Amino acid sequence: MAKQAKPKKEKKPGRSRSNALMMLALLLIGSGLVRLGMEAGPAIAREVSSLENNAGESQGNGGTLQAAGMPTSAELQAMLAAFKEREAALAAREAEIEDRMKALGIADEAIDRKLAALEMAEEELRTTLALADGATEADVGRLTTVYEQMKPKESAALFEEMDPNFAAGFLARMRPEAAAGIMAGLSPEAAYTISVVMAGRNSGVPKE
Repeated sequence: MAKQAKPKKEKKPGRSRSNALMMLALLLIGSGLVRLGMEAGPAIAREVSSLENNAGESQGNGGTLQAAGMPTSAELQAMLAAFKEREAALAAREAEIEDRMKALGIADEAIDRKLAALEMAEEELRTTLALADGATEADVGRLTTVYEQMKPKESAALFEEMDPNFAAGFLARMRPEAAAGIMAGLSPEAAYTISVVMAGRNSGVPKE
């Protein structure tokens, strides 16, 4: 008995259509990549050329600015160092002036204290001299009274030994009658000398 031939499988139309779409998509993608590569190359070249031109222009501008008088980095560093040095010198000068002002203030305070002490000492000296003058005046007055109460002969013996200026001062303070009694008991030479001294003291007195 003869074997029956197997019938051939029929291709499904859906699979063929899918394969065709896949092939078409691959062709489109490949074409896009080729086109992208062809267009990207000149674009990249243009970008590189633009960057090179910009760099050249920057260098050219830098040279122009430098030629126009712009300081270099080394010059800027030197200027900064000079400014710092000047600032330090000014700070030191200000500190020196401040120290001098403080010293002058201290000296002024010391001078003020010394002046106050001198004024106080001068006041005390005036007070002491006033007291001494008052005491001397009181002593001379009492001594004059003693000479007046002595006998003229005894007083004359003392005035004979006195310095003429000193004797004239006492006689000028005495009552006229007491002074006359003492002058009468003096020697002519002593009486004359004392009289001259007393006249000389009164010669400077205004007449009017």
